[in-house]
Amino acid sequence: MSDAERQIWLVRHGETAWSQSGQHTGRTDIPLTDAGRDQARALGRRIAGHRFALVLTSPSSRAADTAALAGFPDAERAPDLHEWDYGALEGRTTPDIREQYPDWTIWTGPWPDAETVDAVGERADRILARCLDPDVDGDALLFAHGHVLRVLAARWLRLPPERGSSFALGTATLGILGWDRANPVIETWNEACHLDPD
Repeated sequence: MSDAERQIWLVRHGETAWSQSGQHTGRTDIPLTDAGRDQARALGRRIAGHRFALVLTSPSSRAADTAALAGFPDAERAPDLHEWDYGALEGRTTPDIREQYPDWTIWTGPWPDAETVDAVGERADRILARCLDPDVDGDALLFAHGHVLRVLAARWLRLPPERGSSFALGTATLGILGWDRANPVIETWNEACHLDPD
């Protein structure tokens, strides 16, 4: 299968207490809420029946549990899909951080005791290379986190990693990276998978 025939499907994990409160959740292992577990099952219904040659997940339980509940309990844990390491900013909200750093964004820093945007971009590049490896004969499915997936989308489009700032991404959403005449494109982005009505 040529590169221009492959897709990379991206799933952001379901809701957690910190995603609900707006706290930056990097390496802290926060579990899914009950609603997040329901969202993961809905994601599974959305992607059921599609064949994937490679399925990877962040090692964090919120991503790995989303993968399992979506029907992929054997997804391979890939450390490069970990969320951004926020260092000293872990667990803080943007308004709280801006009391200390008035012009702060995750995309421009500063990043005290944390990963830089370029370091996250290097991890994204390694994941993309793995998905496009000639030994992977088909589409890839990745379960991960908001910021790392946004960086990954930017790098797919051959943009600097900080351009991930242009791609909003909610919890429990689907994105599909693909091609248009051999040019990398985003085919689907931030698609919410709706829960079945009661």
